[in-house]
Order: sequence, then structure tokens, then C-alpha cells
Amino acid sequence: MEAATVQSTPFTPFQIEMLELISRVTSEAEMRDIRRMLGQYFAKQAEDAIDRLWDEGILNDGVMEEWKKEHMRTPYKR
Repeated sequence: MEAATVQSTPFTPFQIEMLELISRVTSEAEMRDIRRMLGQYFAKQAEDAIDRLWDEGILNDGVMEEWKKEHMRTPYKR
């Protein structure tokens, strides 16, 4: 029987840097703070992207009203 081979995906330099930083975390409190900071960072990125779409006229009140009426449920066959 052959040994299983492990496929490795090389990490990017950014991923390696993050792993090195996270390796220094020593408590749940620190990890919680890091999660909160990352959440705030990504929320800000999303907010900025939405603001750009609004400023460019891609999003507007009409689009928002259309979204309220959309039904995006998965259709199930009976």
C-alpha cells in the first residue's frame, strides 16, 4: 500500500507574515481583540465599497427598493 501524498499550497508572503504574527498570540483575550480588529477592518472595506457604488450611481434608492421586493429563495421541486 502506498503512502498518501500531501499536496501543499505555497503560502503567499502576506499569509506567512500573518501566520508569524498570530504565532505570538498568547491568550484568548488577544485573539478576541485581533478578531474584532479584523472584523472592523473588513466592515470598513465593505462600507467604503458601498459608498463608492453609491457615489458612482450604481446603487441608489431605486435599486434598494427593487432589492426589498426580490425573492431569492432556492426553488425546490415538489
